[in-house]
Amino acid sequence: MVRRIGFRDVADAVSLSMRRELSDTLHAIPPLRAALVPGKSAPRIETRPPRLRTPDTARGSAILDGRFVFCGDTLTVDDETPSPWARPLPSREFAAQLHGFHWLRDLLSCADADAPDRACQLVDSWIGTLGGWNSFSWSPDVLPERIAQWLEAGDILFAGEAGRKRLASLDRQLRHLRRTAGMASDGRPRLKAAWALSLGGICLGDRGPAGAAGLAMLIREIERQIFADGGHVSRAPQAAADTMIDLVTLDAAAEAANQTLPEPVRRAIDRIAPVTRFFRMHDGGLACFHGGGAGDRKAIEIALTRSKTGQRSFGYAPHSGYQRSEAGGATVILDAGKPAGGALGTSAHASALAMEFSAPGGRLIVNCGWSGDQPRSWRQVVRATAAHSTLTLEETSSCRLLPPGRGQRILGPRFLSGPGQVTARRTEEEIGLWLEASHDGYRAAFGLMHRRRIFLAADGGDLRGEDALSRPVEDGPPDDPEALIRFAIRFHLHPGVRASLSRDAMSALLVLPTGDGWRFRTDGGPVRIERSVWLGGSAPPKRTSQLVISGEAEPYGAGERPPNRVRWAFQRLGRVGNAAGKSG
Repeated sequence: MVRRIGFRDVADAVSLSMRRELSDTLHAIPPLRAALVPGKSAPRIETRPPRLRTPDTARGSAILDGRFVFCGDTLTVDDETPSPWARPLPSREFAAQLHGFHWLRDLLSCADADAPDRACQLVDSWIGTLGGWNSFSWSPDVLPERIAQWLEAGDILFAGEAGRKRLASLDRQLRHLRRTAGMASDGRPRLKAAWALSLGGICLGDRGPAGAAGLAMLIREIERQIFADGGHVSRAPQAAADTMIDLVTLDAAAEAANQTLPEPVRRAIDRIAPVTRFFRMHDGGLACFHGGGAGDRKAIEIALTRSKTGQRSFGYAPHSGYQRSEAGGATVILDAGKPAGGALGTSAHASALAMEFSAPGGRLIVNCGWSGDQPRSWRQVVRATAAHSTLTLEETSSCRLLPPGRGQRILGPRFLSGPGQVTARRTEEEIGLWLEASHDGYRAAFGLMHRRRIFLAADGGDLRGEDALSRPVEDGPPDDPEALIRFAIRFHLHPGVRASLSRDAMSALLVLPTGDGWRFRTDGGPVRIERSVWLGGSAPPKRTSQLVISGEAEPYGAGERPPNRVRWAFQRLGRVGNAAGKSG
């Protein structure tokens, strides 16, 4: 285990905070704000971006009824108070969703004839209330999404004289973003700011300088944030997929405007598309790791098709730190890398050696996952090792979170320490594929290394594994050789899976929504079925269950025999039930 926070992390965080504070102070003074972002004539709409992302019509209908539902909270407006902009909001995350207009495409997707008028009313009331400037709603972490959503709405917002006023506001926001994009939070927010600036420059005629500045920043951020294998430096599969969707959207807008994106941006699409395929499970969604969920399946499919990269994929993402095994329609993805550090680590998970497993009938083994629209009370809970399909020691995580206090207020919820070494190797044979990985995240606290071996048979019907705990010889004898160390191996089940234990509790029957059955067996039982939750899909959280194998490891064990070695297997049985009436 290594310490993950150093002097440079603190210095960078303080510097960014001071730059933001200075910018907010200057923009809070009307004469200075007018000088920084002077008024100009409204530009013309050259083109609008394609609508790749899937709207949530249920949310749109709720907004028409006066209910804004984000992040597990609800804000209700009525005829007496029709505007949500001056109301106290439940949380900062709720406010980001509201002021970022994440919901605009949902509202406009409704078949109700009142939806376009209601959208225009909400935009106009926002301009009337906050269109001058506001430190939160004009911040570079919130502003980019609003720019993109307004551009996507196109003529619905910008037709006629009223539309010109909205367009003038959008232009001011775009020019403000040009000045402040570099102050966006590191990672996806900063990449999003560069993307929105580029998109605005392409879609709005006479705003070429903003687009050029955005593309230059976008190229820099792509070089910083996209690995050579196409993954995102946060190691979140959804971050890579969302970046691909954004870049494909930008490429389509440029093509419609008779422009060509710079070659580094086009090459980034070529890199990210294959790794997005790498992370897809059998249902078309993504594996849930490091702050990401299953993603927008439809948008991912459309973006992959438009990327024109064919079906290229691979089995090992060396820079992203994942291993993939696929056979007979079954897929296993193993986290074999260290969590992201620095400012990029505020969404990282303690998921070393966690796995996800899907079969032709659907997802079987998952991690708890995360989606940005889930209740924030769950956010730190699902970052813990116990929220992943892997092994824990003494109910602790393989990473240590920075404790609440001044440090976390400055740096965000980063990991204070975590695995210093995660190794992996794969062996391909005619009978199947072996994956083996280990990490030292528990070595400092408990003196043990965790090793996981996985074998997927060539027909995809037999997945076998082994979890082992061993003390490195070079560490010498433990302080107390009699002190046993409790462990738990968890396999979180997808909400669509029904589980039932055998009489001896050494095995379990798992039935997918299709009726396909799998038998789970272990030599380390008894097995328990406990409650769990899945947050990798749409809100609210979905109740599910998990298989848990518990035991006590010897502090001096070599991991070659029980209790420091536990073997387990998932074996396909074929159809064992009727899919009708089962949960999805």
